[in-house]
Amino acid sequence: MSENSPATPSPSLTEVETYGVERIPDADRTASPLDLFRVAFGGANTFSTCVLGAFPILFGLSFWQGLAATLLGVVVGALILCPMAMFGPVNGTNNAVASSAHLGVHGRVVGSFLSLLTAVAFFSISVWSSGDALVGGAHRLFGLERSNLSYVVAYALFGCLVLAVCVYGFRFMLFVNKIAVTSATVLFLLGAIAFAGDFDPSYAGVFTASADSATQALFWPSFIGAALIVLSNPVSFGAFLGDWSRYIPANAPRRKVVGAAFLSQIATLLPFVFGLATASIIATKAPKYVDPAAPDFVGGLLAISPSWFFLPVCLLALIGGMSTGTTSLYGTGLDFSSVFPRLSRVKATILVGVLSIAFIFIGRFGFDLVQSISTFATMIITCTTPWMVVMILGFYTRRGWYDPDALQVFNRRQRGGRYWFTHGWNWRGMTAWWVGAVVGVLFTNIPGQFVGPLGDLANGIDISLPLSLAVAAVLYLAMLRLFPEPRAVYGPEGPRLARTVDVPVPPITGPGAESEGASAVLAVDGENRGRRSGRRADGKLAYGEPVENLLMEN
Repeated sequence: MSENSPATPSPSLTEVETYGVERIPDADRTASPLDLFRVAFGGANTFSTCVLGAFPILFGLSFWQGLAATLLGVVVGALILCPMAMFGPVNGTNNAVASSAHLGVHGRVVGSFLSLLTAVAFFSISVWSSGDALVGGAHRLFGLERSNLSYVVAYALFGCLVLAVCVYGFRFMLFVNKIAVTSATVLFLLGAIAFAGDFDPSYAGVFTASADSATQALFWPSFIGAALIVLSNPVSFGAFLGDWSRYIPANAPRRKVVGAAFLSQIATLLPFVFGLATASIIATKAPKYVDPAAPDFVGGLLAISPSWFFLPVCLLALIGGMSTGTTSLYGTGLDFSSVFPRLSRVKATILVGVLSIAFIFIGRFGFDLVQSISTFATMIITCTTPWMVVMILGFYTRRGWYDPDALQVFNRRQRGGRYWFTHGWNWRGMTAWWVGAVVGVLFTNIPGQFVGPLGDLANGIDISLPLSLAVAAVLYLAMLRLFPEPRAVYGPEGPRLARTVDVPVPPITGPGAESEGASAVLAVDGENRGRRSGRRADGKLAYGEPVENLLMEN
């Protein structure tokens, strides 16, 4: 726009978001790295994170052992996650679409599938934990009967409330998370005051010096298992981070974007440690609630809470659950609107939300809740982490250069372009992903829940994560060397750690390919500066930019 052009007014909170996974126009990319921090931290600064924080105690660790496992999980998870924030500002779209560059035009559905699994898991955790807390708090405050009917009503109302926020879209979600970051932090600090007198950091757990040899042998499997449960929280944002960072301008400093994603997860130590500390109190004062056969963290927390803290617990459950639920569900609805073109973003969000609510009822009343959470979370790590490795290494080898127009070929139901590879599949990235995921599953060891065929090779210790990381990284880099990708997928500076081959780029064909200028290229170099070419039939550049902008730019 020229200097005299009026700025585009920001849409209101109650205005339903119209954008799907198409590239966000530069004029509408008004978010900042601080906004990314708010959404990512707000989505994890919640009651459901407290539930995950209680798992080290449920696994029998002492407070200090549990704290070490929590620190390990949070820091490693944050380091794995934070590079995934770069794709949104560079490409103006979500991470599943961006994965077309490394998995192929059709291979991008892998990211959509992983985001669906993650959304269902963490949306369910948020509704389960928040619903249980609300029913339990109402029971203690007003004598409400804790029946299946009361839980069903609580889950349904809470799920529908979260769904409504997701339908309105990003700005409403950002507003909710702005409130959640401050209010939930205050409530957690208030909880520290409420439980300060009962907290004893010397809680010993079951792995004491007097424990028998069979119990002692379970220490490392329990420690690693607890760390993996914690690590699943930051890793779960990998498929969603681009949903929010795509609203950040392309010229935003990458170190600030990556730093915001990293710090948002380090800040989650607040709810994690709150859950860990209160679980240790429950194990001392009300041990029946941490019985491995039927653990109930929410019930135990209400049992040990002073009466004045019942209402804050309910508020924490409501605010935190809204934040986690919206950040989980929003991205999946957004992405599935592109996988199924007949569905708009709103319709896709409603469909995924209804299916997730149905899953919540099945998981809550048909299966062991804690076992379902821990097993599902571990499987998410096993499948998602190799995908993230391929994405991050792909970004590095491409020097951060992408063709955002070619990324949209699948969404437009077209064919061809830079990322068509072999019939729409880049078997280099696909092979590295699925082999890494399969190796992770084979070596998974969750005692008493799921043990892969090779899970006992490390004396019961779960080594699935480091193995899947290493296998995916080594295999992907080897593939890029042994089977070079087309030169056209790399920017003007060429590749890092990879070889190329000169082959022609298939033209983009399909709906709108000629009239809509689908063959136009928006090349983003390492400094996030764009140069546009190709006109539409209406005299505008791709993505609706007036021709005058190109003249001014050049």
